[in-house]
Amino acid sequence: MKMSKKPLQKIKHQIKSGKYYIFWGAATIAVMAGQIYVGAGYRSMSESVEDLTEMIEIKIEMELLKNSMRKMPVIQ
Repeated sequence: MKMSKKPLQKIKHQIKSGKYYIFWGAATIAVMAGQIYVGAGYRSMSESVEDLTEMIEIKIEMELLKNSMRKMPVIQ
């Protein structure tokens, strides 16, 4: 009788371990997908901030150029 119970317990144990690996595999994929989503959002945000700072730099350079043109003496 002990022989018949032992294989049955082993089968149940293997079924549990299969569910265990499926659960942790799904959890790992979910975490990785979240990281990729957050990373893509961060990249998009950083590109927007970079574009904004470039526009500000261009505007400041244009104002400096206009101010320097006003101060230049007129040559006749």
